[in-house]
Amino acid sequence: MIGKTNDTITALASAAGAGAVAIIRVSGPDAFAIVSSIFMAKSHKDINKQASHTIHLGHIKDGHKVLDEVLVSLFKNPKSYTGEDVIEINCHGSAYIQQEILQLLLRKGCRMADAGEFTLRAFLNGKMDLSQAEAVADLIASDSEAAHKIAIQQMRGGFSNEIKHLRDQLLNFASLLELELDFAEEDVEFADRTQFVSLLSKIELILKRLIDSFAIGNVIKNGIPVSIVGAPNVGKSTLLNALLNEERAIVSDIAGTTRDTVEDEISIGGLRFRFIDTAGIRETKDVVEGIGIQKTFEKINQAQVVIYLMDGTQLVIDQLDDFKNEIAQIKNKHPQKPLLIIGNKADKIDPEAKKKILTEIPNLLFISAKQKTGVEQLTDKLLSFVNDGSLRNDETIVTNSRHYDSLIKSLEEIQTVQAGMQSNLSGDLLAIDLREALFHLGNITGEVTNDELLGNIFANFCIGK
Repeated sequence: MIGKTNDTITALASAAGAGAVAIIRVSGPDAFAIVSSIFMAKSHKDINKQASHTIHLGHIKDGHKVLDEVLVSLFKNPKSYTGEDVIEINCHGSAYIQQEILQLLLRKGCRMADAGEFTLRAFLNGKMDLSQAEAVADLIASDSEAAHKIAIQQMRGGFSNEIKHLRDQLLNFASLLELELDFAEEDVEFADRTQFVSLLSKIELILKRLIDSFAIGNVIKNGIPVSIVGAPNVGKSTLLNALLNEERAIVSDIAGTTRDTVEDEISIGGLRFRFIDTAGIRETKDVVEGIGIQKTFEKINQAQVVIYLMDGTQLVIDQLDDFKNEIAQIKNKHPQKPLLIIGNKADKIDPEAKKKILTEIPNLLFISAKQKTGVEQLTDKLLSFVNDGSLRNDETIVTNSRHYDSLIKSLEEIQTVQAGMQSNLSGDLLAIDLREALFHLGNITGEVTNDELLGNIFANFCIGK
């Protein structure tokens, strides 16, 4: 993907398809010359001579043919998104008009931009580092408050600054160690070993915190899958409908109505949850229902939170052992998964019976999915499973698996250096591991990179960004 970057590119920057308006972006050394050859301002001013960050009304013309009345926004280098000369043409949103203007720009000397090429040029021209560029894609893809907040924080350089600060401190000590190698015969030490040990411990703690944050970052970015499981006819589909506030799943008094998994998403407290209504777990000779039950077990394996729903009217005191055994089996099979135990149809249960049941199953939450009572407490419980304290406190949260991998490798090298310090290894051997740690940290921000890496990253962007 990484080819010529000194030509002029163009692409539709707004969503494809018809709309009220559309934006066509042009970036490169000939942006002003190309656009001025097809744009006639109503003021008759030459846009080549106009100030940056100004907007001009006029017509796009193909020879004598007027294609559209447009607004042209000017951004002169280096004060533009890409760091190059950039012009954005705001035209009417007809698909025909969009294509006519794009084809005209191509005939005049532009090239169609590759996926993410505008942001790639911004990175290559020093307008943002690599982790900030990746955050642009995350911002576009964000579909919850939490995902949006993290992407904004990273795009503004919060994560980058933290990594750069760590790298600068390491680089300083690495330079002193390298300097010692030039004076090996004199047996001198320029790097204070006590300070170095302290710095390594500090960096180790920070790297561990960033690595640990990936667990919450990953679920915030990709959503939190929640399986709703239980016996047939306990109200799983009714609960899904109550959570989504719409009739998404079929509800029936006939056991085994849900024969496949039904999924949908909602945002709770700024976090995206993906609820999965599964087929009821029971012995069955029905082949189709049996396949649905098999999928239920698969979805439990895929889920990060499990809601085990029971019919509260069947929770008779002298029969609770069976339910407690079922709960124990799920916990034993999935010990790492948060489990919410829910007693449905609470509106049909005597208050005294509820108290007695809670003494036997204290973590049970009573709700009525049909009446939508207790559903808010359920969503509060779901939020409590997600450690979003770091999100509220504006701490740096890692959401990118590439960053996570580089942090893991950096930590391994730092720990190797620590072990070397304890073993009194020579400075030249310590310097080798330090260079590796610096490499992996630089790989995050793009201070160390290659064309293959950039190609993989920007290929996932949309055209026009």
